Amino acid sequence: MKLAVLAVGKLRDAWARDGCEEYRKRIARHLPLEIIEVKDSAALAARVPPRFRLIALDERGREPTSEELAGRLATWMNSGTPGVAFLVGGADGLPADLLARADEKLALSRLTLPHRLARLILVEQLYRALTIVRGEPYHRA
Repeated sequence: MKLAVLAVGKLRDAWARDGCEEYRKRIARHLPLEIIEVKDSAALAARVPPRFRLIALDERGREPTSEELAGRLATWMNSGTPGVAFLVGGADGLPADLLARADEKLALSRLTLPHRLARLILVEQLYRALTIVRGEPYHRA
C-alpha cells in the first residue's frame, strides 16, 4: 500500500519543509509516501491517485486518537487498497465536491491550525501510527 499527502500550496518555511521531509523518510522505511503540492484547491481532484481511499482533513471530521489512527491504517493496509490519499486544503478548506467524494473526514484538532503546521502534524501522526502498527517504541502511551 502507498500513502499520499495532497496539499494546496508549497511549504516556504524551512522548519516545516525539513520536518515533513524527516517524517517522509521515516515513513518510507515502512510504506512509500508521496507528498504532492498543488497550486489551488481546484487542482487537488486531478492529482488524486486512481483507486486510492480518500481521507479529507476537515475541522468537522472525526478526531481520532493516535491509536485509533493506527487501527484505521492497519485496516487499510490489510484491505488490499492500493493506497490512501490525505487531502489538505488551502486557507478556505477543501472544495465541497472533494469533501463529498471523501471516504472519511479526519480532524487533526478542533483548533484552527496553519496549513504548514497541519501538514507536519499529519505526517508525524502517520509515522506514529505506523510505529504503533509495527510495535516499535516511538509511541509512549
